[in-house]
Amino acid sequence: MIIDGIIMHMMNPKHLSGAGLGFRQELIPALKSHVPDAISFFEMAPENWIDIGGLPGRELRSFTERYPFVCHGLSLSIGSPLPLDEVLLHQIRQFLDQHQIPLYTEHLSYCSDDGHLYDLLPIPFTEEAVKYVAARIRRVQDVLERRIAMENASFYLRAPITEMDEIDFIRAVLTEADCDLHLDVNNVYVNSINHAYDPIDFIRAMPTERIVYMHMAGHYHEAKDLIIDTHGADVIDPVWSLLDEAYHIHGVSPTLLERDFNIPPLSELIHEVERIAQIQTRYIHTTQAHVYSTS
Repeated sequence: MIIDGIIMHMMNPKHLSGAGLGFRQELIPALKSHVPDAISFFEMAPENWIDIGGLPGRELRSFTERYPFVCHGLSLSIGSPLPLDEVLLHQIRQFLDQHQIPLYTEHLSYCSDDGHLYDLLPIPFTEEAVKYVAARIRRVQDVLERRIAMENASFYLRAPITEMDEIDFIRAVLTEADCDLHLDVNNVYVNSINHAYDPIDFIRAMPTERIVYMHMAGHYHEAKDLIIDTHGADVIDPVWSLLDEAYHIHGVSPTLLERDFNIPPLSELIHEVERIAQIQTRYIHTTQAHVYSTS
């Protein structure tokens, strides 16, 4: 459930709050030596860690026993025409339980069609798709025995059939599935440039009561009107401003810095995590701050 309260650094793995960082192999040596105070939690892709044993598995356990973690899935392919991978779902459930991970999120998109496509593709914005995707999300929640959050995805080409805009589609899916929202602020900015809409209007239209988690990331400018969501660069000022607006409109939620490529040393990367935490503190007394808890 969502508990209103003040942001605090919490070492209980069942609770999430504050600013977080992606748990990447490149960062583990530095994190073993010292976890900076600005990092309140970590995030990992369960597909990268399920069935990993030996030293890497023990290292992961040493972190999940001390710090809250989020799992952000890569391959559920919630909008795919293929059946849900029930074997993977049960593996994810076991992994979440094993490491006491309170929150699992996935992309509101699909990445498989008679094989894995290694990219996130947009779901058609139609009433039929709303019902189809929502039913699959409900099934996922039944198997995992917990609520999940769906992330607004970046996309570059619209599906050939659309009956509604992205905002209405997202809201309809969340309502029909009765799930939560993982608001990716960088994805909002990327789509606003690529599809020419106002990102603040988009953020304002998201349902406050369903927002439980946020992402920040960098991207690559391919052209003036084309941005690629790479997670391989520093966050730019317009995206920082959007995060500020998101907190102003919806209150503070646990927020993660994503960095998947061109990963700098932790000593450099931590500055962006600290910036997230600093922005959060400005809204502690003026908006509701949210702690995500399974208890």
